[in-house]
Amino acid sequence: MHSSNILWIIIRRMRTPFIVIIVTFAITILGLVIIPGVDAQGRPYHMSFLDAFYFVTFMASTIGFGEIPYEFTYAQRLWVLFSIYIAVIGWFYAIGALVALIQDKQLIEQLRLAKFSRKIKDLKEPFVIILGYNSTTKELIHKLNEDGKRIIVIDKSQDKIDELELENFMPEVYALKANIDSPDSLKLAGITKRNCKAVVALFDNDFKNTKIALLVRLLNPKMNVIVKSSTKEQSEHLKNLGVKNFINPFNLVADRFHLALTAPNLWKLEMLLFQHKQYIKSYEELPKGKYIICGYGRMGKVLKEALDKAQLESVFIDLKSASYKVKKNSAIFGDAQDFKVLLEAGVKDASAIIAATKDDLINLTILLTAKKINPEIYTIARENTNDDITIFNSAKIDRAYIIEEVISEHVHRQISQPLAERFLKELYKQNDKWGLELSKTIRTTTGYNPELFEIRVVKPEAYALTDYLKKGGIVNLGLLARDLSDRNRRAKLVFLMVKNRKEEITLLPDDNYEVKVSDRFLIAATKEAKEDFELLVNNLNEFHYAISGEELNNWALSKILKKKES
Repeated sequence: MHSSNILWIIIRRMRTPFIVIIVTFAITILGLVIIPGVDAQGRPYHMSFLDAFYFVTFMASTIGFGEIPYEFTYAQRLWVLFSIYIAVIGWFYAIGALVALIQDKQLIEQLRLAKFSRKIKDLKEPFVIILGYNSTTKELIHKLNEDGKRIIVIDKSQDKIDELELENFMPEVYALKANIDSPDSLKLAGITKRNCKAVVALFDNDFKNTKIALLVRLLNPKMNVIVKSSTKEQSEHLKNLGVKNFINPFNLVADRFHLALTAPNLWKLEMLLFQHKQYIKSYEELPKGKYIICGYGRMGKVLKEALDKAQLESVFIDLKSASYKVKKNSAIFGDAQDFKVLLEAGVKDASAIIAATKDDLINLTILLTAKKINPEIYTIARENTNDDITIFNSAKIDRAYIIEEVISEHVHRQISQPLAERFLKELYKQNDKWGLELSKTIRTTTGYNPELFEIRVVKPEAYALTDYLKKGGIVNLGLLARDLSDRNRRAKLVFLMVKNRKEEITLLPDDNYEVKVSDRFLIAATKEAKEDFELLVNNLNEFHYAISGEELNNWALSKILKKKES
């Protein structure tokens, strides 16, 4: 399609210059053939068409080999003079048209689309399509790129596409300038390809997200589409439309906030496993007592609901950042009137204050003003973007919920660690004692910075283990938890969850759990234990040693390897 468009543009732009060149050549050649000349013996002759074409060719290109095949007569020279000028004019016109063609926006666009189309056609690896390039998706792209995921980005702004290309991602992130809600753009990006694993739309506009979700489902009903939802009503609407993966960042924040209020050990377990990038001094518990919430928007409402569920007192200051700026013609929070508002809300005897407006600067100044009145008050901020993270850290805010981070973390887990996302949902169903015991187990086994990884019992991910099971072997988790350096010692890892081929979940499977083909495991481990485990389930010799205590001899290993190659 794009090749034919390119050819059509070239033909359309160069049609007139080609005609001018052809007519110019025809006139000059015809004149040289008609006008009689004189040969070496002084006899009259007429130049052949081949000689005339040859002469006009090097004359028009200003090479100038001289008069051929014989010296010209004055009549021929006069015609040649005329021919030189019209040929030069014709060539200048053609060259100008060619330069204009090279700079033609339509041609450049079609060449770019053709190049992009070839890349997508040649792409055999699984990939994800991300619609729109902004600070949230940029963070997500970095996370997925670190995992080695292939990513396709579509954005209507060429400036953003240029910015993305300057990032120099490895592996390369393919970028397309196009309308994000166009079926042709999505098809060009490979939405109908079998190795396209997900489409992500994280716009602030719920209508746009819904439109994209419906469009994706029409183009590829089996596609995993992940969209942002800003309200509970919108989430219900998406659910009714059959969209399974939607993200309401404010609900995610509220769930995490409620967990920290009512089950601090579960919250600490979540922090330990998922290493959320939010500014927290330590694993401190949220204070009990009265909370003041500034900003009765989407986040303020869900946090109020979380406080009500936790049966804690809360007071609202109905502050809207947009109208506040207009009213005061300023973004400064801290004058006498503002002190009065905080005092009336009871900031002096409050345990904590939450700044949850859409403006980071207002949120920051609210909390700093509250600290002036009550130095012991616990401060919680909504941080809308990562741009102001240094300022928030310098201000020593006790806790900041970074909306962009919350979204990118959640989407990253859904794409790269779907089992971890399921484990998080199961974790929220447990009691605080369960969280305390598991936290102790993980910290004792793996330390405070465990690596979370998933592995599926299939040959591409666990060759030796899968091969052994398919031959009728029986393996339990106790065997797989052995240390490679000493099989009598347990490796520094914890099996958090297993999902079998029937989609059944087992939390914290014990050592007697019998491993089956297609089982998916979520494991927390040290970096070294993770590498050893991956080697164990893939390397025939290491696996044989783990289950039998004996090394494979060279003859047996070569037989197995030959069978593997065949």
